[in-house]
Amino acid sequence: MSRFPQLTGPEAVTTGIGWRHPHYAELLASRPPLDFLEVHSENFFAAGGAALAVLQQARAIYPVSLHGVGLALGSAAGLDLWHLDQLARLVDRIEPVRVSDHACFARGAVNGRLVHAGDLLPIPFNDESLDVLCSNVQQVQERLKRPLMVENLSAYLTLAGSDRSETEFLTALTRRTGCQLLVDVNNIYVNALNARMAGDQAGDPASVCQAWLDQIPPNAVGEIHLAGHCVMDDIVIDDHGSRVAPEVWRIYAHAINRFGAVPSLIEWDTAVPPLSVLLDEAQQARALALSCGGQEEWVG
Repeated sequence: MSRFPQLTGPEAVTTGIGWRHPHYAELLASRPPLDFLEVHSENFFAAGGAALAVLQQARAIYPVSLHGVGLALGSAAGLDLWHLDQLARLVDRIEPVRVSDHACFARGAVNGRLVHAGDLLPIPFNDESLDVLCSNVQQVQERLKRPLMVENLSAYLTLAGSDRSETEFLTALTRRTGCQLLVDVNNIYVNALNARMAGDQAGDPASVCQAWLDQIPPNAVGEIHLAGHCVMDDIVIDDHGSRVAPEVWRIYAHAINRFGAVPSLIEWDTAVPPLSVLLDEAQQARALALSCGGQEEWVG
């Protein structure tokens, strides 16, 4: 159990940043006023060494959230038990406030050999995929002895075989497993922009995203991610390489009004700027969350 208390009222507005290598030393030296840090779990799987030592230093100062990119929770081939063991060992060492990964496919058999795609590939939203995802999520939760958070994807293609919406699929996941959702607001917006570019969706993309959020039960959401994206000629890429777009801030405000004071994180993974830029983005998230209303009641 975490030693950090659950807060209520204005103090419950918690914001953090994704802590990346260029900012390791500066953050430990300056100790900026952040509520938590989030790191990619796989970067700290080694049994010892400099990386783990740095993370343990940070954990003595801040709560830490572990965000994975390799569990491949939607893979019918099942989980990599070595990967799960390393994650469990890291959880025991760090005592994170949250543990998360993605609703994606990545593991499968090629020429009779299990391989990992090294990417977050989408899954169809149907009963078969839901059964696989629920089974893998339950296995992780039983191994870690805690609820897992599962993140929605930015996806660049629509898979055949879906018979329900993403929100219906994710809500069913939470009900069957007791997991929570990590809602990436930028991912929702990227998907809406790409759907409009492809002619698959009409209307204002921000309004489409707000409707997406309205279909998620508030008590199912444990964290929100915010990031930048890159608009190209015929596609929008979730590159985490710029400030949060104004439209994404608008959607985030709707999310806070919908879900309440959910812990919120600034992600920045490419063209990483000075630490001060991430801290400024985190402060914007805090100010916006404090200015928004409370949690709406959901009936479902």
